[in-house]
Amino acid sequence: MKERLKIACHATTIRLSLKYAFTMGPVLVLINYGDAIRTRDWTAINPIKAGLTMLIPYLVSTFSSVSVIYKLRCSPRPHEG
Repeated sequence: MKERLKIACHATTIRLSLKYAFTMGPVLVLINYGDAIRTRDWTAINPIKAGLTMLIPYLVSTFSSVSVIYKLRCSPRPHEG
């Protein structure tokens, strides 16, 4: 668990996850809240929900990166021969 947390907090992982969050997040916000934004039917809870929507790509990218990096680091190396 400690190793996975280290990977998740590494600058490279954070930078990559932020790139995904700021490219895919707005797309998801427009898909989910585009009508409310266009018609200005924006309630007080919508900014919170939109923020959480932006968080999803960040989390997916982080979990994926951690999973792959951890597997690569911890899997046995094939015997060279």
